[in-house]
Amino acid sequence: MKTLRSTARQLGRSALMGALCLTSAAASAWNATGHRLIAEIAWQQMDQSARTETARLLSAHPDADRWRDRARSDDPRQLFIEASTWPDEIRKDARFFTLGKDLPTPLLEGFPDMEKHSNWHTAPRPIDGSPLTGDFVPGQLDKRLEQQIGALGATMASPMIRAYALPWVVHLVGDGHQPLHLALRRAENGDWDRVGHGVKISNPFSERKPRSDLHEFWDDLPIREGLRGEALVAEANALLARHRPPDTGAPRAWLDESWRLARDHGYPTGGESRVTIDRGFFEGAKAIAESRIVAAGYRLADTLNRIFAQGLPARTHDTGPVDTEPRRRQ
Repeated sequence: MKTLRSTARQLGRSALMGALCLTSAAASAWNATGHRLIAEIAWQQMDQSARTETARLLSAHPDADRWRDRARSDDPRQLFIEASTWPDEIRKDARFFTLGKDLPTPLLEGFPDMEKHSNWHTAPRPIDGSPLTGDFVPGQLDKRLEQQIGALGATMASPMIRAYALPWVVHLVGDGHQPLHLALRRAENGDWDRVGHGVKISNPFSERKPRSDLHEFWDDLPIREGLRGEALVAEANALLARHRPPDTGAPRAWLDESWRLARDHGYPTGGESRVTIDRGFFEGAKAIAESRIVAAGYRLADTLNRIFAQGLPARTHDTGPVDTEPRRRQ
């Protein structure tokens, strides 16, 4: 009996550690407004072919009606913007499950699978260049971004696969431009900082979140939550006026940029258990976040323009008409 109890306790601890390891790699990137800003900027840079095909595929997505209801509009631009946050939202959706943690949920019509894929959002590497060791399970952002771009561009693939891939491409391009999604730092106790979640901060420049962690700080840098409609467009235009278009590059290069930014500028100085953000760090981080939002928007547009243009392959490595005019829902 003692052996059975001991084994049960060991299995319980193993399961808990496994869940913690998986969770450590799961993180939101930018707040919802940040992802909507990326989508708005991208839409402004997309050509008519990309807009038409994007509208067609999003209309075929099984959650399209949810996006229309939330936007209170059938405007394809608004559908595109609402779809940008879908991969984060399904992580709190009871229809979906985490493999190895939850019981599988029924496969619903229009979905290729019902997994939350929480480990698709990050691909961190130690900022000191050391090997990733220990119990930390790295995310799959680098692999899954390229995979979903490939699926979206596979014209012979089923409409279901391509419609499913599109919100992931929109979202993961944004995730790949958040520096803390690509970086890890080892704490004094030898533990990894879980993409900044282990670094507690005080932020005197935020009334909404004066105390949080470093990852949340970076997520919330672009702008306050809840921007939609004309306010979102105005903010996107202001960002476009302040920041230049980036070099296009390929996804791996975008992720490397984010890693270098995290290494050089992502962490405030101070060895306290809770670090207070000073004005210099806050202003510098905010400028970086804004530039990354703009870069993500331009690069997303370039990716979609290439996918939906004849004979132009999407950059994954360095090597029927749809009415797109807005119609208000009654």
